[in-house]
Amino acid sequence: MLNYGKSKNKFFCQNCGTQYAKWQGQCNACKEWNTIVEELVQKPEKSDWKTPSNTSKRTSKPLRIKEIDSSKEARLDTLDAEFNRVLGGGIVPGSLTLLGGEPGIGKSTLLLQISLKLPYKTLYVSGEESQKQIKMRAERINPNNESCYILTETKTQNIFKQIEALEPDIVIIDSIQTLHSDYIESSSGSISQVKECTTELIKFAKETNTPVILIGHITKDGNIAGPKILEHMVDTVLQFEGDRNHVFRILRAQKNRFGSTHELGIYEMQGSGLREVSNPSEILISKKDEELSGNAIAATLEGMRPLMIEVQALVSTAVYGTPQRSATGFNAKRLNMLLAVLEKRAGFRLGAKDVFLNITGGINVDDPAIDLAVVAAILSSNEDDALPSNYCFAAEVGLSGEIRPVQRVEQRILEAEKLGFSTIFVSKYNKISLKDTVIKVQLISKIEDLVDLVIT
Repeated sequence: MLNYGKSKNKFFCQNCGTQYAKWQGQCNACKEWNTIVEELVQKPEKSDWKTPSNTSKRTSKPLRIKEIDSSKEARLDTLDAEFNRVLGGGIVPGSLTLLGGEPGIGKSTLLLQISLKLPYKTLYVSGEESQKQIKMRAERINPNNESCYILTETKTQNIFKQIEALEPDIVIIDSIQTLHSDYIESSSGSISQVKECTTELIKFAKETNTPVILIGHITKDGNIAGPKILEHMVDTVLQFEGDRNHVFRILRAQKNRFGSTHELGIYEMQGSGLREVSNPSEILISKKDEELSGNAIAATLEGMRPLMIEVQALVSTAVYGTPQRSATGFNAKRLNMLLAVLEKRAGFRLGAKDVFLNITGGINVDDPAIDLAVVAAILSSNEDDALPSNYCFAAEVGLSGEIRPVQRVEQRILEAEKLGFSTIFVSKYNKISLKDTVIKVQLISKIEDLVDLVIT
């Protein structure tokens, strides 16, 4: 029986998790209004994921930095190339990973699919679905797996009892907002419960060297729900993005203690689960029978992966008094900057025209190397003159109209050549050592050069 201490009433901001001694209307930390709620907190004398008699009493001692073993951490292969890439090569033993995303985007499907692929003993704990519901989904993905165990439970103390009995290699929790601990007297999903349950799971993961993957809900703003400290506590934060009306899903790392946060994983949602997309350019470039104005191809990078993406622009006479500026997948302020450069440096009168910009495939791009493709697409639409489909662009545009160099341009050139493009436009200030390339590398220094070369 748990031995509880004195109960306390505390006030927490539901947006950022800041604690207050009393209620107030506005949170001092995040400046949000009416987000502070009262919670009853009760702490037991002992708080552990195991009984004290079974807990290992390991103590650490300081080491000289040169004495610390620097050998590479062994990782567990998930047999999913996209998931491995985003994590930095696989799952690190003893790590805690948090996966967030919109409702219905495919978070549970992704982790169930990975758990059914894994050759390790996996415990999939669900607090949202019954075992029969999960079984129905598993039969569409991989019905023959024998190393995946399904548990429907929300109480952490019961979950740890099953973990002790089963001794799994990997634990998956769906989701952290559904769990509750006896050590906290508040409802599931509250600030206190989320923090306490995560703390217990971290203690378990570090003491047993067992990796734990959590699914987390998100708010209407797209942020991980619960206290912000949740993201600080875990080792890796992954975001699963995409539009439920489209079949493509994108996996990004927002935080990764064991690898880069710039890598990108792309999946296609199918009836049998999520298919890994090894060549993203196949989904990001439209297939069309004829060349259309306003389309340009940009060579961009996501982490170490080169991507060819299609930029679409529509320029038309403003119907209403104020011209509209709209960008999907691209920074709207940067679009306004590029339009100002076109007007000032190249003489195009776009101030009285509507400009709409779209990055196909439903992805968001912040690589400045797509500036030149954006400018080319806008000019093409404005002149109603289609660009050749075998042209692509990789350069940044400066405020004075100069074409600036971008990083790893040779990798972009080789990717464009591999996909069959005949010409790539880059800055003349890039240092390029490639020789004997099939693709023509067109060097330009200012925006007027682009107008002369591609607009007839």
